[in-house]
Amino acid sequence: MNGFQLYQNSCVECSELITKRYSTSFSLGIRVFDKEFRNPIYSIYGFVRFADEIVDTFHQYDKKELLDDFRKETFKAIVQKISLNPILQSFQHVVNEFHIDHQLITDFLDSMEMDLHKSTYESEALYNKYIYGSAEVVGLMCLQVFTKGDNDFYTKLAPYARSLGAAFQKINFLRDMNSDLEERGRVYFPGIDLTRFDEYTKQEILKDIQKDFDNALEGIRLLPNGARRGVYLAYVYYLNLYKNIRKASIEKILAERIRVSDRRKAYLLMNTMVRNSMNLL
Repeated sequence: MNGFQLYQNSCVECSELITKRYSTSFSLGIRVFDKEFRNPIYSIYGFVRFADEIVDTFHQYDKKELLDDFRKETFKAIVQKISLNPILQSFQHVVNEFHIDHQLITDFLDSMEMDLHKSTYESEALYNKYIYGSAEVVGLMCLQVFTKGDNDFYTKLAPYARSLGAAFQKINFLRDMNSDLEERGRVYFPGIDLTRFDEYTKQEILKDIQKDFDNALEGIRLLPNGARRGVYLAYVYYLNLYKNIRKASIEKILAERIRVSDRRKAYLLMNTMVRNSMNLL
């Protein structure tokens, strides 16, 4: 192994570490991908996780400056095909290898920037724009990896990938309502006053999410087998989170973060592997 390959492998390992530290659900999904897909998806997740941390966590620093620098360094790395930031090094490699659309990256970073100056989303248009940039484009980046340059296949599956990303993000909004409001002063759902959040409003949001889940499942079944089981595992994990939120009281949703237990996650992993082996996904 030459020196550059050693560096590249080390950078991917950094992205893998970031993924495992920050998200058990996505880590489980990536672990059951075929080997050819694991490192590229770790690299994409490491990139989006770092951008998200800038706007959500680094309160004692100038977030706007940090995000601007991160944006510049991202595209510099993509053009030069090298970065001394290990997360950007692994990400640029995936962008260049799989010809990921640069507009998807721009749209993602634009949504991250929205978190710096918007605390509420008064209209459906702004809400949908944020969801597209913060979540749907991440699904589209991953889809470009899974379809490996087959543009017709990518175009066919893109609407389903967007639905899955939207479902995940809306579930995150419900799960994190309390922390988003208390720690970051944000309310994502348009026209909702959390002081008047009730069961009817919750059920209306869940109906919208169910439509996204139903549409996404159609696309998951069309994915290459080496990607399908991992995406399906993430899907069933979030579907279980959805069910837990549906059963939870309004008071519980507003007071704590709804979770799926580790025991349940282990069961979902085993069940997904069995169903996949029997072609039942």
